[in-house]
Amino acid sequence: MDASHSRGRARRLLPLIASVCALALVSGCSDAASESPTAEPSRSASATRTAGDLQSDYQTVIKNVLPSVVQIEASESLGSGIVYDTKGHIVTNAHVVGNSKTFKVTVATGEKVKGAKLVATYPEQDLAVIKLDSVPAGLKPATFGNSEKVEVGQIVLAMGSPLGLSSSVTQGIVSALGRTVSESRAGGGTGATIANMVQTSAAINPGNSGGALVNLDSEVIGIPTLAATDPELGNSAAPGIGFAIPVSMVKTVADQIIKSGKVTDSGRAALNITGRTVVDDNYQPIGVALVSVTKDGAAEKAGLRAGDIITGIDGQPVPTITALSEALASDKPGQKVEVTYLRNGAEQKAKVTLGEI
Repeated sequence: MDASHSRGRARRLLPLIASVCALALVSGCSDAASESPTAEPSRSASATRTAGDLQSDYQTVIKNVLPSVVQIEASESLGSGIVYDTKGHIVTNAHVVGNSKTFKVTVATGEKVKGAKLVATYPEQDLAVIKLDSVPAGLKPATFGNSEKVEVGQIVLAMGSPLGLSSSVTQGIVSALGRTVSESRAGGGTGATIANMVQTSAAINPGNSGGALVNLDSEVIGIPTLAATDPELGNSAAPGIGFAIPVSMVKTVADQIIKSGKVTDSGRAALNITGRTVVDDNYQPIGVALVSVTKDGAAEKAGLRAGDIITGIDGQPVPTITALSEALASDKPGQKVEVTYLRNGAEQKAKVTLGEI
């Protein structure tokens, strides 16, 4: 799946294109019924109670979580973030912070704008952590949930600053789990291939990036990052298809950045190569040419070298660099895969023990 930044950054996945959602800144009647006259009022009262209970649940979640969701203004974009701890750390998307080092942060409760600085960004997973210059009294960290307990059909709320409208809340369900989505690097995108994303029908719009996807237990289960658009409809929005980075990855990355200032253990598999997509005489992509291989990296140890063209992983065709990234997204470092490649026009195979990003 391709993704595009809110500033028109195109990113393709199957028939859809997804857009990362940071907002670019600009200057600016029956017999039975008659026999039982109380039946219908009873059903209505039951339905009313149910609706009232659900509404109360929504309002409770919003009251619990919204104070932990902030608006982040970078030099060229506007997005959202989540208060991670009482020390002023805020987790957000890497594409929200972009190349900025300093930020203006507004908490959802409407307090004064606070300054913040970048701790570290991890574009490989489209995540980043910033820290407030001063911690306001009563700063409330969000409660983060458990990815293993997220299920399709769960009701969720998305909180953030879509189109700059701070403290906005949308509602939907978890539509699917385990999605793999790739972003392009065009227009400042991260180029990340993100596995195990949560698909949701909750509306995700430019400015929602980095905000909170929350269950009815007031727990953050993901960070809204991508919204799908349909290239056949002129890249207009495909309603009800959005994606959030799972909370397990959010916590893994944020904890390492806060402790070490960087990600020290990505848990992400890699061939340890630099590659580019190559095409045939009909301009159709046929594989990934190795521009370079890392010394003592996974590919080099398996005998691959610069000039080889990878065409498959475990029998799955990988005609593009994006397809290669997606094929490896759910694998782990140390796992063995069979790589099919071309060398001097001849097809060969190699067993590769995957390295780490």
